[in-house]
Amino acid sequence: MRRLDWPLVRRAAGGLLAALVLAAPVGKPRAQTTAPPPPIEDFFRVPQLINPVLSPDGRFVAAAIGGPTGRKRLGIIDLERLDDSKIVAGFRDGDVERYQWVNNERLVLTVSDRQNAGRWLPPGLWAVNRDGSDFRQLIKAEQDWLSERGGRLVDRRLSYEWQLHSTLRDGSDDVVVEGASWGNSGEFSHFRLARLDTKTGLTRNLSEGAPENAWHWVLDRQGAPAAVTTHSRGRYASYLKTGSGWQLWEEGDAYKGKFAEPYWIGPKGELLVLARLGSDTDALFQLDRATLKLPAQPVLSLQGYDFKGQPIYDRGSERILGYHYESDARGTAWVDAGMRALQAEIDKLLPGTVNRIDCERCSSVPTVLISASSDRMPPVYYLYQRETRQIQVLGSSRPWIKPAQMGLRDMYRFKARDGLEIPVLVTQPPGKAGGPRPAVVLVHGGPWVRGAHWEWEQHAQFLASRGYVVIEPEFRGSTGYGGRHFRAGWKQWGLAMQDDVADALQWAVGQGWVDPQRACIAGASYGGYATLMGLIKHPELYRCGFQWVGVSDIELMYTISWSDFSADWKGYGMPQLVGDRVKDAQQLKDTSPLAQAQRLKRPLLMAYGGQDRRVPIKHGSDFLDALSTAGNKQVEWIVYPDEGHGWYELKTNIDFWSRVEKFLDRHIGPSARTAAGG
Repeated sequence: MRRLDWPLVRRAAGGLLAALVLAAPVGKPRAQTTAPPPPIEDFFRVPQLINPVLSPDGRFVAAAIGGPTGRKRLGIIDLERLDDSKIVAGFRDGDVERYQWVNNERLVLTVSDRQNAGRWLPPGLWAVNRDGSDFRQLIKAEQDWLSERGGRLVDRRLSYEWQLHSTLRDGSDDVVVEGASWGNSGEFSHFRLARLDTKTGLTRNLSEGAPENAWHWVLDRQGAPAAVTTHSRGRYASYLKTGSGWQLWEEGDAYKGKFAEPYWIGPKGELLVLARLGSDTDALFQLDRATLKLPAQPVLSLQGYDFKGQPIYDRGSERILGYHYESDARGTAWVDAGMRALQAEIDKLLPGTVNRIDCERCSSVPTVLISASSDRMPPVYYLYQRETRQIQVLGSSRPWIKPAQMGLRDMYRFKARDGLEIPVLVTQPPGKAGGPRPAVVLVHGGPWVRGAHWEWEQHAQFLASRGYVVIEPEFRGSTGYGGRHFRAGWKQWGLAMQDDVADALQWAVGQGWVDPQRACIAGASYGGYATLMGLIKHPELYRCGFQWVGVSDIELMYTISWSDFSADWKGYGMPQLVGDRVKDAQQLKDTSPLAQAQRLKRPLLMAYGGQDRRVPIKHGSDFLDALSTAGNKQVEWIVYPDEGHGWYELKTNIDFWSRVEKFLDRHIGPSARTAAGG
């Protein structure tokens, strides 16, 4: 059992507000200066104030607080009696990660260990009152063999396979948890569902009689299962709960095409679903429960983007007031006229930022919480008093970041060589450009995710602060931009997906932003794969490349036994999205960097985590050996033994990005230009 650091609670309680609350607000970016760029650690430090959340009655704020050791702790801010604000939970060897209000008095929280990514730590679950009392562990965060094997004490903690599903907000002390079940082969089978009392630790089964292979549960407003999606052997099915039991709604191939997904249940049983009907993008529809058919018009759709967000449900009036979403930037579509007027008033008070309003009983609470952010400014949190119509700064997530020293980020779209429209996010370095500048093409991982978001982003802003234009293409296969864009990337590793990355650079050159003789390619995971293939396939475009935790061998993704890829994914997903090992054997060989290593002649920096189970270090070591055999001596190789799939420790980030800074400077930066001029 992990220990609550009670001495930390006592020491921090008195000084919490002095350091965080009522800090000086961050204004608009001022004129550019010639000051040196921010130090590397400023981009990768743990934020000071993270994701504040209002209590249901609007009087208290819960937030993760970055401490002097880099550990994140849970703090409670009393908006009426600021002197009573305090840290109520913290761990010597863990970080508070996820936290939610159960009711006005009680919260639940989970943990992670961001300083030791090599040690897998299940999130566990704890509950604590807002004054720090009645602290209780509900779900184990690791295997505790001693307590499981013996002893006479009653241990009601659930095993580490369980995790928080959702809170209920029904006035009780209960939450809903889900537990993973595993088959005889060790593969994930399904999720069980239970209601958990955070005071006693007692549970009540909610999933009895549910369809087999339950994957995703949707609950009604009373916390009862109302819809479930199942997943097994490459097939999915959606079921809806009726008075007579579970009714099959949809079924099909889990990896091919797109199916409607149960999304949210309203207070009267109204069911919102995500679907593509008459459009290429996901939209939000309300299903007709009598006919199980979708209406012709969606509740909300976004042109050129899949809907991703959530309803803003007011528990007092039991109404949906609006929807948070993300298109080219994050935004809110209010359907309530009063909230729409409030948003307009706040936007006038905070111009130049995206201002998200958060509240649970928006129609009745006196205070609402605002998160204000932009491409150049990490989130700053404000409180708006509705009676006085006054706004007050609560605190800044990263007060050490100066917007004037950050780059401008904008989303564009360009036509790839085959005519497909490709979104791309470009970050311009701060200061006026005297002409085309050096560039880094930064390729996102996944690859089946949305990689670029219009917000402050540490990797892009670090590179821009060093004078590089950063180009982040949303190549085909990226999600969030509709079905056609996603399907166009199937079986296109190293082919059209790679061409999109090259076309993004050439498009930026055509805009006059980038010097074509000073561009490098970079990325992590799939982005690392694209870096290696870019240097192999398009050496004329890139002077160098750096990648971390990158895939080097497609065949190894299928055959390696100690990665965290599931058998279902390797047997059904990868053959459709990456390629069939038999039918597409030659294509996979031609697009595997390891098989083409002798063609890579450019300078390369590679880094891997010794504890990575997503892309095991063998991907890197095998490729390093192949480059050595081929005679490429321009390779820098780094291993971080305690890191996993990405860098979590501050010292790792400082070391890695210091190396990147020097690497880029030698090949496309000021030193390279000086050497070329000489």
